[in-house]
Amino acid sequence: MAVTEADVIEALRPVEDPELHRSIVDLDMVRAISIEGDTVMVQVALTVAGCPLRNEITDRVTRAVEALDGVTRGAIDFTVMTDQERAELRQKLHGDPSSTAGSHEGHGHAEGRAIPFADPGSRTRCLMIASGKGGVGKSSVTTNLAIALANRGKSVAVVDADVWGFSIPKMLGIDRPPTVIDSMLVPPEMHGVRCISMGFFAEENQPVIWRGPMLHKALEQFLTDVFWDEPDYLVVDLPPGTGDISLSLAQFLPRGEVYVVTTPQPAAQRVAQRSAFMAQKVQLEVKGVIENMSWFTGDDGKRYELFGAGGGNELATTLGVPLIGQVPLVPELREGSDTGHPIVAEYPDSEAAQVFATMAETIEVALAPTRRHHPELKII
Repeated sequence: MAVTEADVIEALRPVEDPELHRSIVDLDMVRAISIEGDTVMVQVALTVAGCPLRNEITDRVTRAVEALDGVTRGAIDFTVMTDQERAELRQKLHGDPSSTAGSHEGHGHAEGRAIPFADPGSRTRCLMIASGKGGVGKSSVTTNLAIALANRGKSVAVVDADVWGFSIPKMLGIDRPPTVIDSMLVPPEMHGVRCISMGFFAEENQPVIWRGPMLHKALEQFLTDVFWDEPDYLVVDLPPGTGDISLSLAQFLPRGEVYVVTTPQPAAQRVAQRSAFMAQKVQLEVKGVIENMSWFTGDDGKRYELFGAGGGNELATTLGVPLIGQVPLVPELREGSDTGHPIVAEYPDSEAAQVFATMAETIEVALAPTRRHHPELKII
């Protein structure tokens, strides 16, 4: 029996736009289908000209069409959405900018769009990775923990809130900026993790010299103007210390869970506890401690505690929370962070990667919130 246009549409329905994670049929991206013998031509409207994932869309559409009985060749032709079509798509995915304050349908917090993660009904768990000072490997912990959560089949997004020391895109190996659809930012993704960072908007060697209000506004836009699509986890890489950004995020994410990163030496532990005490003062729950650079395993198989021992456990005891992981000091962890090849993605069976996998399981299972949120249930 000959292939029909309806058959092609059904074959394309499972095909998702790789950035928006929605069916290209449901997004009205399929504009025309022509069938000539055993060849099927599909016209697809890209969201923007120069779409960075154009080749991926081509592969997905071609495979779907050529899987149909009687089709030996699938071909694809591209067009680009108009400004009006992009505006309609943004409204469909992200809401209407003209909505009233407090609604989740607006676009841009200053124009009325509430921060979705602050909604009591949001299912997204916000994990805030903090440290008392720099140099403890907080960002590499954030990167690898996010990938470990994604490896468990979870939808994961990262906000690189270290505005001055942004590094997450490079650590993830992301080499392209967000896609802009009618002022809505679609974050790039790598290793199953979506990311937004000041690194997309500033040159590598450009200092960010901003006062508190500008920082506050930038973080606000990261949380509202980006199409996050309600991930299971929003992992936030906080800057070191207890400054303006940490205070703003405490306001934006009142249900955030704080995880404090420290190194083993007592001096680092004492500084790290300040960030934990700040979190407690602004009513954020400190859920656990992560000790980084815990030991180095030599070629002789012996562990060498280069930075001392006991700091993570002592901090956890002081705070009354668990020590959820001790990450060993290994060259691959440092090299992966520098080159965009995270150890959890590149060497999943390594000692360090297994620690991150265990931490992800602990966070998901043992430290899961006891209160369940059901946004579909409303009191009228």
